[in-house]
Amino acid sequence: MSPRRFALTPGEPAGIGPDLCLLLAGGSQPHLLVVIASRDLLAERAAQLGLSVQLLCVSPAAWPDAPCPAGSLYVWDTPLRTAVAPGQLDRRNAAYVLETLTRAGQGCLRGDFAGMITAPVHKGVINEAGIAFSGHTEFLADLTGTPQVVMMLATPGLRVALVTTHLPLKEVAAAITPERLERVARILHRDLLEKFGIARPRILVCGLNPHAGEGGHLGREEIEVIEPTLARLRQDGLDLVGPLPADTLFTPKHLEHCDAVLAMYHDQGLPVLKYKGFGAAVNVTLGMPIVRTSVDHGTALDLAGTGRIDCGSLRVALDTAYQMTAGVRSRPA
Repeated sequence: MSPRRFALTPGEPAGIGPDLCLLLAGGSQPHLLVVIASRDLLAERAAQLGLSVQLLCVSPAAWPDAPCPAGSLYVWDTPLRTAVAPGQLDRRNAAYVLETLTRAGQGCLRGDFAGMITAPVHKGVINEAGIAFSGHTEFLADLTGTPQVVMMLATPGLRVALVTTHLPLKEVAAAITPERLERVARILHRDLLEKFGIARPRILVCGLNPHAGEGGHLGREEIEVIEPTLARLRQDGLDLVGPLPADTLFTPKHLEHCDAVLAMYHDQGLPVLKYKGFGAAVNVTLGMPIVRTSVDHGTALDLAGTGRIDCGSLRVALDTAYQMTAGVRSRPA
């Protein structure tokens, strides 16, 4: 299979994202990986880490046609707004962070990249800069004109997708409507089929309430919203099991016979997945016309520039993007 071209964004410049990108240069990549970042930032961070990395400038005017050799990185130079010190946030660089994401997302839409991989951003400092920003997922959904996206985290042996994401717990029940549940379930089914190559995806669906509502005694969302929606989707051929109590769904006897779990809210599904695979998990955005994967951790400001980091999650994110785009070709250089 011929190599494909991918974009990698380092996220918050004061965090560990630039460090992770530089550590990738220690080995060879099977595909063309373009880091969209400030070349000066990467050079300074490499010096701080004591790494010898050759930074090779590339751009849409002259994309490379082969993966870069070990010890080097392709860089699409994107200037910082102000100098960076590891671990010290500066709101003046918020626009730089969003510029890297915009370049990567638009490059995917144009066909320059088969997919994009993202290192962590710091939502707080972007908002402090006066830019409304709730996360990568929402930003890229807007950039690609996608009305509904689905967050899914995956680690070997478990995939967990979410009906709702970053909502206060008191708002979750009202947000789980038949329309939202149906959209999310269809997107999950379709992308498991088309991007993960699963011929007949089997999805386990969590109930919202303890014991999946206990027949209505602990809540009626299962009876009034979840069960009727799943029944309607089954008529269209989706293999959906549930709603099941979340406290027993995440057990081997259930998980060994499913391809993904659909959880109703963020902290219903993700603590289990992160316990199972933290450091070896990947965040995948489903439903968009582009492929986007990300690490499962934050900016780790206290570790930036120290060399005490692990590339495990980034490598999983890269491998997942490569697998998801096996049938996709980036535009010839």
